[in-house]
Amino acid sequence: MQVGVGTVGGRIVVAAALAAVLGGCAGSADGDGGKSASASASARGAAAGDTGAKGAAAARGGTIGAAGSACELPVSFDVARHWKAKSIDADKESATSSKGEDGDLGAALADAFLRQGPVTAACEIDAKPAGNIGFLRVWKGKAGDADAGGVLRAFVAAEDNVSKARYHSFRTGGGVSAVEVEYLYTSKLLDETKKESAFAVSTPDGPVVLHLGGMDTQEHEEMRPAYDLAKQTLKLS
Repeated sequence: MQVGVGTVGGRIVVAAALAAVLGGCAGSADGDGGKSASASASARGAAAGDTGAKGAAAARGGTIGAAGSACELPVSFDVARHWKAKSIDADKESATSSKGEDGDLGAALADAFLRQGPVTAACEIDAKPAGNIGFLRVWKGKAGDADAGGVLRAFVAAEDNVSKARYHSFRTGGGVSAVEVEYLYTSKLLDETKKESAFAVSTPDGPVVLHLGGMDTQEHEEMRPAYDLAKQTLKLS
């Protein structure tokens, strides 16, 4: 379930305020305020190969996943130009939130952001520097959960108010077998429906899920080239 504004740590304050107003009933709004006046920097690259991507990928801005990169992951992939990656330490975030003013409530809200189904947030790649409102988030599961399709279905099932989920298999540009889903999410809080996408792969260190949300469907489509770039370049670390 996704609620709030900004990065994981920053969203907790906003979510707590919403919980107080709504009696703990949380919705999902993957945005953080007004959109930057700059145009989207998701420049179109070469047409996608046989990687399940729908269109052209964004211009490359760097690579994450390897040791020493912004996010060390079981996989590596290219990040779109101007997008900014930040590693997430879920255990540290939870501990910090539990010590704050909100105590147990803060910890519970942090866990709601940091864990979805069988996976835990590991990296957040922010589109704001490129002129969009949204994130490409990376989630990791435990070693031994080898079924990427099953993990992805559990991930989607853990997000309330999902409809029209469509799954298919493909192979990333780095030769990794993957399962992808596209679906609609309806926010009770905002009373609107938006498109979301995610794909999952299996690694020796456990499954990895990449999820693209966005403030609304328009933002999602504008950020799609960055997601396609990840699909075209993802390989095992």
